[in-house]
Amino acid sequence: MSPDSVAPVQVWVGGQLFQADRGLLVKHCGFFRGLFRSGMREAREAEVHLGALSAGGFNTTLRVLRGERPALVDAEELLQAVECAAFLQAPMLAHFLEYCLTTENCALLCDAAAAFGLHEVFHSAALFIRDGTRELAAELVLPEARAYVAALRPSRYVALSTHTPAPGFLEDASRTMCYLDEEENTWRTLATLPLEASTLLAGVATLGNKLYIVGGVRGANKEVVELGFCYDPDGGTWCEFPSPHQPRYDVALAGFDGRLYAIGGEFQRTPMSSVELYDPTAGCWSFVAHLPQPAAGVPCAQACGRLFVCLWRPADTTAVMEYVTQDDAWLPVAELRRPQSYGHCMVAHRDSLYVVRNGPSDDFLHCAIDCLNLVTGQWTALPGQFVNSKGALFTAVVRGDTVYTVNRMFTLLYTIEGGTWRLLREKAGFPRPGSLQTFLLRLPAGPLGPVASATPEL
Repeated sequence: MSPDSVAPVQVWVGGQLFQADRGLLVKHCGFFRGLFRSGMREAREAEVHLGALSAGGFNTTLRVLRGERPALVDAEELLQAVECAAFLQAPMLAHFLEYCLTTENCALLCDAAAAFGLHEVFHSAALFIRDGTRELAAELVLPEARAYVAALRPSRYVALSTHTPAPGFLEDASRTMCYLDEEENTWRTLATLPLEASTLLAGVATLGNKLYIVGGVRGANKEVVELGFCYDPDGGTWCEFPSPHQPRYDVALAGFDGRLYAIGGEFQRTPMSSVELYDPTAGCWSFVAHLPQPAAGVPCAQACGRLFVCLWRPADTTAVMEYVTQDDAWLPVAELRRPQSYGHCMVAHRDSLYVVRNGPSDDFLHCAIDCLNLVTGQWTALPGQFVNSKGALFTAVVRGDTVYTVNRMFTLLYTIEGGTWRLLREKAGFPRPGSLQTFLLRLPAGPLGPVASATPEL
C-alpha cells in the first residue's frame, strides 16, 4: 500500500471541512476509489470539494464507515444519508440504512431510495412495508414505489415440529412443514420433509428466503444426521448440502449477513464451543471464533445488523454476547443475574433484545421476558406474565412490530409498543404435538396448501 493511500484527506462539504482517512474512503466508497485512482488533478490536491452533498450527511457517512451506529431520528438526517450513500457509492452506509428501518421511517426510506437508485435499501424498505399494515403503503408518495410494494409477497408464519426418521414413520403425514393462513385462520401444509431429514435437536434457520436444516439426531444413540437440507419455497424443492466439519446436535443455526452460523451444540453428549460458518455461494464450511464457553441450544437473535447469543455462567446469570465479524470475535454486551436465568428464546425488535424464560418459581406454564436496550445497556423486566402452555413464546418470531407465538391452543400475536408487549389478536393453534421451530418465509402465489391434519399427543 502506498503512503498516499493511508494519508488523511481534507474534504469540504456544505461549507464544513472534514479530515478523513483516505484508505477508509477508498475501501468503502466507489466515488473516492475512482477519484483517487484516476490520476486527475483533483486526486493529487490536498483538499476535495463536494458541493453537491450536505455536511450532515457526510458526517453520518464518516461515522458509519468508522464502525459507529448513529441514531438517525429525523427525516432530514435520513434523506441526507440516502443521498450520500448513492452519490458516494457507499454500500456500508446503504446496509446501515437497511438496519435503521422502522414503522415510522420505512415509507420515507422507500421513496428516497427509489429516487436515488439505492436498490437494496429500496427493496428492504418495500419488504418491510409489505409485511406491515395497509397504512404504511398508503404513506408512499412515488407511484413506482407503491406498485413495487404491491407486487411483493408478504412473509408467512411457518412452523416445523420435531420429527426424526424411524421405521414405519417415514411416510407419516405429520412429517410436514406448515404455514398459518391468517385470512382463513387455519394452518396449511407447505411441504413434506425429506425422508433422511431430522428436526430433532436440529439447527433451523432462514437465509435469503430459503430454509436450512443442519444436524439433528436419529435413534436412541443420538446418531447425528450427516447431511444438511435446504428448502426453496419458490420452486417447492429440497436440496442437500454438506454438514459442518464438526458433527453437532442441539445446535443453534443463524442466517446472518449472507451466511449460516452453526453455533455450539453437543456431540456424544458433550457440549461444544466451536462455531462454523457456511457460505452458500462457495458451498463450504469454515471455523470461526469459538464461543467463550461450551453451550448447546443457544438462543440467538439479530438487531441493528448485529448477531447476538445468550450464554449462562453460572445458571443464574444471562450473558449476552455479540459476534463481531470484522474482528472474528465474540464480545460481551451485557449480563443479567436472575433466578432461573436460562432463556428459552431471544428475539429482537429495533434496538432491543427480548430474552424469554420460564418462571416464576418453576411455573413452566408462564414465562417472563427481560428486555435489553442495546443503546443504554439497561435491562427492563416486562410487566405481566405471558402464558406458555407447551411452547408459546418459546418460539417467538418478530415481523415488523408484531410478535408471533404459538402453541396447540392458540397462535397469539402481540404488538410491541414502548418496550411492552400487548396482545393484538388470537389465531388458530398449531395442530401438532412436540417442540416447534418457527420462522418467516415468503411463499409464492398459487393454490393454497391442504389444511394441516391434527395428530394426537404422544
